[in-house]
Amino acid sequence: MISRTNNLDFLRLIFASIVVVTHSYPLSGTAERDFLSNFTSSQIALSYIGVKGFFIISGYLIFKSLLRCENLFDFYWKRILRLFPALLIVLVLTVLFAPAVYENPVPYWQNKSVFTYIPHNLSLFFLQFKINGVFENNPYKGVINGSLWTIRYEFCMYIMASSLFFIRKKNILKTIVILIFILSYILSVFYPDFMNGPLLHIMSLSSVSLYDFTCFFSGGMLLTYINFKDRKFENIIIITSLILFIVSLYSNISLYTCFFTLPILVILIGKKSTKYINKIGNTLGDISYGIYIYSFPIQQALMYFFKLDLISLMVSSLLLSFIMGYISWHLIEKKALEYKNLVNNLQIKRQRLAK
Repeated sequence: MISRTNNLDFLRLIFASIVVVTHSYPLSGTAERDFLSNFTSSQIALSYIGVKGFFIISGYLIFKSLLRCENLFDFYWKRILRLFPALLIVLVLTVLFAPAVYENPVPYWQNKSVFTYIPHNLSLFFLQFKINGVFENNPYKGVINGSLWTIRYEFCMYIMASSLFFIRKKNILKTIVILIFILSYILSVFYPDFMNGPLLHIMSLSSVSLYDFTCFFSGGMLLTYINFKDRKFENIIIITSLILFIVSLYSNISLYTCFFTLPILVILIGKKSTKYINKIGNTLGDISYGIYIYSFPIQQALMYFFKLDLISLMVSSLLLSFIMGYISWHLIEKKALEYKNLVNNLQIKRQRLAK
């Protein structure tokens, strides 16, 4: 593995943890909102920061990866290896362990929803959140893994980014990325229901979320072109963006400014190399995806067996999610990524044989 001495892995870990904390509120049956939502009068919740942060970093890293890829097969092969092996395992484990929390007169293995759970969720676009009889008496009734809904939007971003692959002139490519950001900003802020028709509904997509995620993702893409050589100036930009972000929350206009301030803050802070926290990825591994996809069913299981209060659920689910994220990375994700150069290697072999 290549050493990455920056803060991006640490930020992803923080964002994944934030999502776990936010989910603890509805999953524990707590009516109150998280502290950030209360503080900002519901303008921004912790989960908003966590999920949008993921998309910003993803846009930054995925676009860089696209620019390095030899072909689209190579690009999509790497994306498939990153998303699907860990997703498949969490879905299989869910089906295997669900009988322990199953409450339904129909025998478990005769329940049709058991057999559709894995293929529907692997499709990304036809998600099945429930298996009939599982977690139906929990405070957050029936939903097994509510975190999976964002993955289909993530894959949409891959499709959008890959459509730019054949544009090789840098100035044209940069202009198109800027236009994507501007267009998605306009749609997200002023016309969120534009084209919110049958086609999106068939794929279980919402125009509101699609435009929103596209803006943050393309914001990350756009920041690949920015490289401040003067660290003092870079720090001024970070501080200015932070002040603007806080002031906009106070003025209740964050809807209009967060698409600019959050990408700048996330990427410029993430690109920095801060002592100790810049080694998180090399020390623990990239465990954020594992935390994200395991935390929700872990929290539901904890509520089923122990009926925890808010704080107990937060602490215990964070600990268990970190453990599962660590296991997922080292036993599944890291091993899958060992095959990331398979497409290129096969192409090289074919070229050699052709000679």
